[in-house]
Amino acid sequence: MRRIVVVGPSGAGKTTFAERLAGRLEVGHVELDAIHHQPGWTQLPEEEFRRRVAIALDPEAWVVDGNYSKVRDVVWDRADTVIILDYPRWLVMARLVPRTLGRIITRKELWQGNRERWRNLFSRIPEDNILLWSWTTHGKLRERHSRAMEDPAYRHLQFLRLGRPGEARRLLEARKVGS
Repeated sequence: MRRIVVVGPSGAGKTTFAERLAGRLEVGHVELDAIHHQPGWTQLPEEEFRRRVAIALDPEAWVVDGNYSKVRDVVWDRADTVIILDYPRWLVMARLVPRTLGRIITRKELWQGNRERWRNLFSRIPEDNILLWSWTTHGKLRERHSRAMEDPAYRHLQFLRLGRPGEARRLLEARKVGS
């Protein structure tokens, strides 16, 4: 495991897990959200997003987190392992609600000066409301990842599906990561 992708629903803890895993392996960490989200929550144009992700993945070893289908081929073709944080929806939401509220209250900067906003919590548009986004995409991501595990195009990948935070913790604490 030297080129690892961490995927899962919003709020599962992908970035936290990926940062810890990268530290454990002493490799770089790439957060796709940090590349994709530009000031004012604008999205980086797809061609530029793909170019910047390819550059970020140039080193020999890394851990990347994110579910962006528009760069999936760039990331997964270079990876050797995909770790799926496949936690139950109730657990993801139980983590996401306090995280989101905490970020709003503290005005924590996420990427490029962007911050989560109170008004987004009342939006009925999933792309604007992280809670609604996570709720509505949870099952779709689970299906997408299940299909990917069976897809011959990803035969070169080792898939690790972690269904509980304890499994993720044990992987991080393993004497030799990947054992």
